[in-house]
Amino acid sequence: MKRLIDILDLSVQELDQLMDVACDIIAQPRKYSHACEGKQLAALFFEPSTRTRLSFESAMLALGGQVLSVSGAGGSSVSKGESIADTARTVSCYADIIAMRHPQEGAALVAADSVSIPVINAGDGGHCHPTQTLADLLTIRREMGRFDHLTVGLCGDLKYGRTVHSLIAALSRYEGVRFVLISPPELRLPDYVVESMQDAHIPYEETVSLEGALPKLDILYMTRIQRERFDDPALYEALKGSYVLDTEKMALAKPDMRVLHPLPRVNEISVQVDSDPRASYFRQMFNGKMMRMALILKMLSDSGEETPVNNRPVYRHLTCRNPKCISQTEQELQQAFYKVPGRREIYRCVYCEQQAE
Repeated sequence: MKRLIDILDLSVQELDQLMDVACDIIAQPRKYSHACEGKQLAALFFEPSTRTRLSFESAMLALGGQVLSVSGAGGSSVSKGESIADTARTVSCYADIIAMRHPQEGAALVAADSVSIPVINAGDGGHCHPTQTLADLLTIRREMGRFDHLTVGLCGDLKYGRTVHSLIAALSRYEGVRFVLISPPELRLPDYVVESMQDAHIPYEETVSLEGALPKLDILYMTRIQRERFDDPALYEALKGSYVLDTEKMALAKPDMRVLHPLPRVNEISVQVDSDPRASYFRQMFNGKMMRMALILKMLSDSGEETPVNNRPVYRHLTCRNPKCISQTEQELQQAFYKVPGRREIYRCVYCEQQAE
């Protein structure tokens, strides 16, 4: 497997296999302690990260491998104007696998298209975060014992919440899953994600009330309002305290509901909730390391295999206006679009999935 850009790059069978390996790592860590000896992971993180970056680095070290690390654009030649493609090509001369986080949507795809070694998307702007979804899935499996017939509440920043977008894509493939989308109107789910649920006939409802949604949920996935995604500071200030999960609200939830959060939190979950056995977010962080270990093993063992190419036609006569799309900044990168299946004359950018004009 040459790349993981979107969680849909992994089949349900592959997800199950990764979770099986992760559980085996938890049970028998010494069995894997030399699995990646002689291999090097390049952790390219061009925006701040604690959990994801340390999780990747810790995962590779626990497998007996080594880590090359870049933290922040200021510590790399990107600050001098180097393209993502050139950075990736350079790093591929030194490492066996790349994990990349970048604020521009589609950056990991550009990197993967530029090199022959495996590339993992560790978060590209507000677009996707597939390895966080791996952590989420293992947590749900270990906490709930199943994925089917769950009611999943997604609360907070659903517009820019890349973890939310990836989790919806993953869980939509399981039978009987329904979503409750809890957000202010300004932060509702992007149209392309809503359309994907509609096309797959996934039941969902939208609401602004966390209290009204809580009693029906099996999973509550909290997210922070992300200051760094806002162009208008005043709008951030107006929305930042929209939802706060506290002990009073937890009293409205089912006894076996589980609370997940990709972290970091700001004030959207009270520290009083941490002692509630239903609070799963710190166990979620541990599960993330285990799943990244399993993913690194898979990608290095499959690195000789070609990732299947998407054969859908590409159109270039349109324009992407998303200022956060990598096509706006990457040197000589042509914009490209695909037609949404089943929807007449709707085209989306291959890099950020925003609708073309």
